[in-house]
Amino acid sequence: MAYRNKIALVYLLGFALDLVNMFAVSIAYPQIGQELQASVTQLAWIGNAYMLGLTLIIVPSVWLAAVLGEKRLMLISLLLFTVASWCVAQAASVEALIGWRLLQGLGGGLLIPVGQAMVYRQFQPHERARLTSVILLVALLVPALSPVLGGWVVEALSWRWVFYANLPLALLALLLAQCWIKSDVRSAAPVSLDPGSVASGARHMAHLLKSPLLRVAMMTYLFIPGIFIGTQLVSILYLHQLGYSPAQTGALMLPWALASALGITLSRWQFNRLGPKPLLLLGMSAQALGIALLMHIEGGPAFLPVALYALMGFGGSLCSSTAQNTAFIDVPGEHMSHASALWNLNRQLSFLIGPALMMALFSALSTITSTSHAFALCFAIGSVLTLVPLIPVLRLDTPRVLAMLVP
Repeated sequence: MAYRNKIALVYLLGFALDLVNMFAVSIAYPQIGQELQASVTQLAWIGNAYMLGLTLIIVPSVWLAAVLGEKRLMLISLLLFTVASWCVAQAASVEALIGWRLLQGLGGGLLIPVGQAMVYRQFQPHERARLTSVILLVALLVPALSPVLGGWVVEALSWRWVFYANLPLALLALLLAQCWIKSDVRSAAPVSLDPGSVASGARHMAHLLKSPLLRVAMMTYLFIPGIFIGTQLVSILYLHQLGYSPAQTGALMLPWALASALGITLSRWQFNRLGPKPLLLLGMSAQALGIALLMHIEGGPAFLPVALYALMGFGGSLCSSTAQNTAFIDVPGEHMSHASALWNLNRQLSFLIGPALMMALFSALSTITSTSHAFALCFAIGSVLTLVPLIPVLRLDTPRVLAMLVP
């Protein structure tokens, strides 16, 4: 196997772990709430603490990679993630669970930006659409399968086994990273952590935002995937109220996955021909429509939940794939570490802010109106927020983008 494919496989295993801990865990929220007597806000923080850990560690990850080396940092992150996963499964209170989830996020947050920088460094710009499609295939399969499997695990065993299930995958990634990844050749000069070096790194990442492509890609990813995840958490509570079991709720991610595959495929084959603008416009319109119609599930035809999840899957994945293809087009290899850190910081902010916003919104609306109206208002607001990147996307210079994609 080519070395760049080995790096990609280790990164994809870590990426899969990240996704499992976002999508499978949410299925267990009703059971965690019942066993640990957790409020809606506390349930939201089970996910938010993990996202916060992922987010906080991204900026210092560039410095840590310089000090420790990329291979050693990946091994440390996987080991920390494994230990934290065990502790989460053992938690006796929701407060302890939230604390261990924060540590779990710190471990996972070290792996993702470093691994992504290593992988993208190995591929030329015109090859990265194919690489992105493979990455997003993992982003498709894991959210599709993990809620279904997570629902079965919760019903057959308990919510704790959702976290125990992380351990084999984490240990496999740890073994492959040790065996496959070459040790770094680092400078003999010591690297120190001081306010000046941290500020320099932050300024470097800020200068990367001069690229309109990276800016638009980041805005798209900030709103569209994050709002979907937040909407999905609210919809889990909504479907639970309608009498759906955890396995039935998780199964709705299967049509989401099939439609997502269509969105990713469309982005892969048409990105170099059409550019990002028409694909992003189509994607955000599809997701906004799917979210807006969620309230009609109650009393609607039996196929409606399937159709709406499919619509959200197609639109969201088309946008995510296109945004990631767009982000790194004009980033040179020597700046890829900072660009990757910036991209993943934005990605984690999306996954942190979206669920926190939507769950807090639902909690607040529930105190001033009926539950059914609170659900309806949440879905309406989520639909509008999906369209926030519309104006920047319309301003993209398609001929300029297409010229950059010539090998």
